[in-house]
Amino acid sequence: CRCCADSRRHSSILYNLLRSQERAASPAGQGPRRGQASRGCPCGSRRRVALRSPQVACKAASAVLVKTLRFVQNVPCFQELPLEEQLLLVRSCWAPLLVLGLAQDRVHFETVESAEPSMLQRILTTRRQGEQSPPRGPAPGRPHHGPGGDGGPHLPSAGEIQAIKGFLAKCWSLDISTKEYAYLKGTVLFNPDLPGLQCTQYIEGLQREAQQALNEHVRLIHRGDEARFAKLNVVLSLLRSINANVIAELFFRPVIGAVNMDDMLLEMLCAKL
Repeated sequence: CRCCADSRRHSSILYNLLRSQERAASPAGQGPRRGQASRGCPCGSRRRVALRSPQVACKAASAVLVKTLRFVQNVPCFQELPLEEQLLLVRSCWAPLLVLGLAQDRVHFETVESAEPSMLQRILTTRRQGEQSPPRGPAPGRPHHGPGGDGGPHLPSAGEIQAIKGFLAKCWSLDISTKEYAYLKGTVLFNPDLPGLQCTQYIEGLQREAQQALNEHVRLIHRGDEARFAKLNVVLSLLRSINANVIAELFFRPVIGAVNMDDMLLEMLCAKL
């Protein structure tokens, strides 16, 4: 960890070379910035992690995805939209809807730190790849890869996973009911701000109806909690930080490999789940 290097003793040749280059590039006499040492090292949040029990967690996530798409298919207003509009909406919101489903089903998962190659190994690997001839284009008929495109693993970082777990904990602390989850999903599903939509006004009206239904439900059931509606809107704002690529790499690549999620969603949406 280069952030905590000053507090440790390093004697490797590679470390000394890197430190000498760093000192030469920095202004003379400039030490660590004030307050830098007091802050926690950010390297921990950037470390790559993987599921501790991928078979269990991926199976649970797959079941939630099927249940989520079944919910979407059963929304009458959604079925009235053209197929192109349906696909556009689902492609943009499947990951937030899935995370809401994980929260509703109280799916717990644990991760472990993935072993990363050392800095020397990365340098040697990069040099070796540079000496090789450039790879040829993909063979005809080869399936399109999922997020990342090169077919290799792109494990999420610990910080990205912590954001997902923080969102789940927030939902569980609010003890969101089934109807509230349904209205939240409707608000997420009918997003009129997506580029390429043709039925923008209709979709905007559906989102407004979902928000209004949520507000009325909260006022009826939680009369003494005037801030609950605002808390549920905070949940919606947290969903915007959910990265679909992170969800795909974490829960689906271990099962389906390098498969395009858009293609899989299209097949599942057109099938009778």
